[in-house]
Amino acid sequence: MNTKAALISTLALAVTTIHAQPITSIDTGRTISKVRTASKNGATYIVASSYKGTVMAISPKGSIGWKNELSGFMNHDVWCADITGDRTDEIFAANADGSLYCLDSNGKLLWTFKPNEAPMNSVCVVHKDKTPYVVCGGYDNQIHYLSTAGELVKTIHSNTYSKEKPWGKGHKILPPANTHETNFVRPLRRANGTEALVVHGAIWSTSAGGSLYCFELLEEKPYQIFKSKSGVGDLRSVDVDGDGNDEVIIGATSMIQNAHISVIDLKKEEQKQFQPSSLRKQIDGFGYRVVQSELIKQGNEKQLFVLFGSKIILLPIDLDEADPKKTEVLANRFSYNDMWKAEDKNIIVLASAQSGGSCIHLINLDSKDWKTEYANLAPPGNITAILEKTAEAREQLKSFKKPAWEKDIPTVTFISESRKGSGGPYIEAIEKAGYKSPVFLGGKHLPRVENVDRTNVHPDYQKKRDKRKKYVLTSDEMTKELVDTFEGVPGIAYWGGHGNDPYQTSLETQKKIFDAGKAKGKKVVTIYPELENHDDAFAQVLQDHFYPMAAHAQKTGNNIFVRTKHAFWNGIAYMPMWSGLISGEYADVFIPALEETTDKTMEVSVAARLGIWTAGSVDQWGARCARDNTSFDRTRQHSHQMLPNHFLRQMIYNISCGATYLNNFSVDQDYMSFLWELIAEGALYVPARNELLSLSPVHLSMLEPDERFLDTGNNVKWMTFFNQEEEDANPMVFGRLNGTWPGAPVTEWDFSRYAAGVKERRLNYLPPYANGIVMLTPPQAGKFADRAAPRGKLTDHLHPMYKNIMKEYITDGRNYYSADGTQTFVADEYYKTIEADIAASAKLLPLTVSGDVAWVCAQTAPTHLRLTLIDGGYINPSAKTAIVKFQTVQPVKMTDLLSKETFDLGLEGQTPSAQAHSVRPSIQIEIPTGLFRFIDIELKDSF
Repeated sequence: MNTKAALISTLALAVTTIHAQPITSIDTGRTISKVRTASKNGATYIVASSYKGTVMAISPKGSIGWKNELSGFMNHDVWCADITGDRTDEIFAANADGSLYCLDSNGKLLWTFKPNEAPMNSVCVVHKDKTPYVVCGGYDNQIHYLSTAGELVKTIHSNTYSKEKPWGKGHKILPPANTHETNFVRPLRRANGTEALVVHGAIWSTSAGGSLYCFELLEEKPYQIFKSKSGVGDLRSVDVDGDGNDEVIIGATSMIQNAHISVIDLKKEEQKQFQPSSLRKQIDGFGYRVVQSELIKQGNEKQLFVLFGSKIILLPIDLDEADPKKTEVLANRFSYNDMWKAEDKNIIVLASAQSGGSCIHLINLDSKDWKTEYANLAPPGNITAILEKTAEAREQLKSFKKPAWEKDIPTVTFISESRKGSGGPYIEAIEKAGYKSPVFLGGKHLPRVENVDRTNVHPDYQKKRDKRKKYVLTSDEMTKELVDTFEGVPGIAYWGGHGNDPYQTSLETQKKIFDAGKAKGKKVVTIYPELENHDDAFAQVLQDHFYPMAAHAQKTGNNIFVRTKHAFWNGIAYMPMWSGLISGEYADVFIPALEETTDKTMEVSVAARLGIWTAGSVDQWGARCARDNTSFDRTRQHSHQMLPNHFLRQMIYNISCGATYLNNFSVDQDYMSFLWELIAEGALYVPARNELLSLSPVHLSMLEPDERFLDTGNNVKWMTFFNQEEEDANPMVFGRLNGTWPGAPVTEWDFSRYAAGVKERRLNYLPPYANGIVMLTPPQAGKFADRAAPRGKLTDHLHPMYKNIMKEYITDGRNYYSADGTQTFVADEYYKTIEADIAASAKLLPLTVSGDVAWVCAQTAPTHLRLTLIDGGYINPSAKTAIVKFQTVQPVKMTDLLSKETFDLGLEGQTPSAQAHSVRPSIQIEIPTGLFRFIDIELKDSF
């Protein structure tokens, strides 16, 4: 029997199979982001879409019938419906490459519709007079009606009916008014057998709720507009009350305290809402969620099945009667990427665990044991593999001995790890054992801050306040609040302010705290998150507040942790106002770090922070992990990874690149303590900048940023900027940065593709950089170089290998320029020159690594290199193969320092004279799912 026939046979047995057990887990081998159900000749099967956009058919018994990789980019939405009347559904995928793909039930591509480059975000099927239409829309701010053959029937631009309007003055460029992104399209079925279309339109990816626009099919104007109360991350149309008319169920995409589920009766214009935060201790205390809901039956009773992070909440359908004391909450260790319920089955399908799972899970709601089984659900596949391989590596660490030729372990400082709860005993054990590294600072969350006298500050900041804080303390009270936390810790870290309001402590108070730290022999690190403002008002803040603070921190041996977002380190940092940092005047004070949330250019940030560090602008650099790291698309904040394996690998990568200040949010400290042990024992090598050998000899030097690049790079929350003509007319070195492009492909000429090897705007914390990291640095030569800057020259700080091989290109983020400033080169042409130079220059490195891995190489002794290899799938981990190619060195031995495995270099039996020509052209190294490898490479000769 062939595969397709076998699948049909399996589908026919679906109901019998499902009822055999309360929960069925099916390992797909991929991270599944979205799940739906479809019908083939009356039999139900599962359609799943992977993190990379592969669509596959899965029977409830577990057989995978077909796979179609489509474009290789993510699918923002999937819909299944019969548009040909043969009792078999077609499958529609709204793809980030701007296309809508239509597949048949065998996975064959039937047709593609692509109106432009903007990501397609939502799709559904509606019927007018029994004629089906496919409706889709997305970040082009339009809705499109298509025929069953994929031909365009009608396009309606949101600017012809939208009521959404932007606000504020944070950017020079605001999106157009009366325009919205198509967040959802869904059918509305009526008791009389007709259908309408509901469109959720939004303009701001976080707090703005947008509106529901209800259309008679193919009509130009909505017949009803219903304002939503908060951001919408899930929308389903279902007849909740049984009157034959669909209600709309929406779930928020928000912080946990603002999350809600709403049932909207559009006919009555009534909205009933339930907030999970009313359940208090039965749910988690922090995090971002997408609230997803389905209508189910338990016995004869209808309920709303709500997936809320790792919890399931069972609610009465009348939310007015949702008494928190009577509402049932079911807990599991893991959160899941998506859920779906087949219309004719009492079965919930869960997508993969957000922590990198590879399974889907079928919950049989007719089983009396499903609740118990959910509580105990431990996903097989990748989750089990990660846990087992981590435990194995941790066991190997017990017998690890730091190689005698390696230097003493540098100090790595964790500035925010919790000493309470599960992490406390691990920190205490490390400190009692006398390890000099890592160091764990204390600190304090400050809900109350100083009521600073703002008489002499810029008018824009005189009334600015952070809504999360109470401004009630005097300078002495604020000082005491912090100095009292010195007891029992080597130092403290705390927020001195925020981009919303940098004046949460006065300059006077900061000086007092620095002085107290020096007097007590304690380190003080003041954290400033989200310093993205780059106007004249903030320039004054720098001159009047930050630089005087930095000068005092310099005298007292303390630091300022600049935790910024978006295109800061390759953009805003190169504006004249930040010259005090870039020049190196306060190199021992400032610590560059990234506030990763909402960002889609992590591969650029790491290259930029490395460039600033290696250039001498700063003496240290930092990194951060937080719950919302994974929120590249704030309209779908699936940011509740309960197993922080992605954090572990991100930190290993950054530390192996030389980061020594880490500002992490606490998630499963039992698991993350493995990182601390790796540092303490010296298994994770922390290089100095002159030891790194995985930096490309080609680097880009940054000028004061182009205005378009500056605004698009930091204007990431508005979603309605798309204009195809403007995109075509403005090729950028760093492009597709604003809120229009979540998950979208980068252009051929974008730095992220040609330099970093990254193909999309999504979560590239572990970039491949197959030819070495192409750093972004201050200008080094020619007209633009600042030869008087205290930082000195880049090559003075690098490994001596780089002294005569570095090649500089100059950019402002839009164009490239000659060193003398007389020539300008456009991004979409000149990139070919740089790309070729990067590939050629890679041959000057000791080695390069290819494969879906992050890698770092450093010299640890004259005849030893340390190669760190990391599974590059951030939230879609899998077993990887790293291909190591030696180029300017001759290895004689390669050893995994944890497992003790040695690798065949092809030298066995060769004479010494023949060995130079016998090393294998490439060595393949397998990396377990979600893990890493620390490889020592012994060389024949000193390097």
